[in-house]
Amino acid sequence: MNLLGSLAIAFSMYSVIPVPQVSWTKERMKYAMCFFPLIGVVIGALTYGSVLVLTMLKLDWMAKILPVLVPLIVTGGIHMDGFLDVTDARASHAPVEKKLEILKDPHTGAFAIIGCCVYLLLYVAVFGEMKPVLLGAYGGIFVISRALSGLAVVTFPMAKNSGLAASFSGQAQKKTVAVTMWCYLVLAEGWILYAGGAAAASITAVGAALTFLYYYRMAKKEFGGITGDLAGYFLQVCELVLTAVLAAVTRFAI
Repeated sequence: MNLLGSLAIAFSMYSVIPVPQVSWTKERMKYAMCFFPLIGVVIGALTYGSVLVLTMLKLDWMAKILPVLVPLIVTGGIHMDGFLDVTDARASHAPVEKKLEILKDPHTGAFAIIGCCVYLLLYVAVFGEMKPVLLGAYGGIFVISRALSGLAVVTFPMAKNSGLAASFSGQAQKKTVAVTMWCYLVLAEGWILYAGGAAAASITAVGAALTFLYYYRMAKKEFGGITGDLAGYFLQVCELVLTAVLAAVTRFAI
């Protein structure tokens, strides 16, 4: 096993973080998804650090906005691109085949732009409601969203046999990836429990589970399975939901 090569593939595909370029061999692809949640660790750390620095500089207004952009900067917007494509496709209310065609269309529709604006405004609003005491716990949601996304890639039905999600799913060592994703989920929830308390850990677990169930049912009903775009859509929605959940904990439990 060339695990460093698998790590490089995961980071080169799902982030803009510079890593050595390696060949996407079959052996490396088997375990690439196992390293996907580590990008969430990087995002959580950078978010925490950016808030600390901006707060020290007394730029409190920036400390409530810049962290919302950190995930987009680190990922290069790859998951937001999926969110926009799926927003367009769902807004069409077309048959499954037509929706899948819309996902492949490189043009951005009006509903995608509206969806992006609404998403970012909601994210800024709920992040602004979260107290600084939960900032450490907040970093854990980026691991949860990626662990669940990776779990879906190796367990959910595919909408088509081609594309990014199908490529990673088809070549992955599925049992190993699934077990690894569950380990990430346990560790992330353990971190949230440690950094944010029992209320934050329990409510994020419930929020993540419900969002995951919604993802499965929506993807299967409206698209016949998942695609790379749907994986990005889920990740963005999951992070928004879990941020809102922590904002609710701030309001009612702290």
